[in-house]
Amino acid sequence: MNTKYVMTASAVIMGLLGIGLIFLPAEILNYLKADGHDKIEEVILQILGSLYFGFAMINWMAKSNLIGGIYARPIAVGNFSHFMIAALALVEAGSIQQPVLLIAATIYSLFAISFILILYTHPIKEKAANLFLQTSY
Repeated sequence: MNTKYVMTASAVIMGLLGIGLIFLPAEILNYLKADGHDKIEEVILQILGSLYFGFAMINWMAKSNLIGGIYARPIAVGNFSHFMIAALALVEAGSIQQPVLLIAATIYSLFAISFILILYTHPIKEKAANLFLQTSY
């Protein structure tokens, strides 16, 4: 599996979510119909946005590294944990029938599956197999 595409996609999505949460917390709360929200809720969303943005920067900076198996395992585990836990929470919250939550749950589930595959796939073996396929005519 080419991890560069997964890492880039996750970095872009988390970066956009982070920027949105950092700069538009009141608007997001209004969209989610949190009437009468306090300033503390806005600050919590901004802190959440900073976490998303920080994780996006880690993924962006690591996108060219060898990831999988024992290589860059903390990055793969952190991403898998985040996407799996969020996917489960979104699936549970999706029972309130909001299409945006179901779309988010689908995206998060795809990333969780991708990162568990990355976590348990050894990248050297994959490279060796690809080299063998390319040179054996």
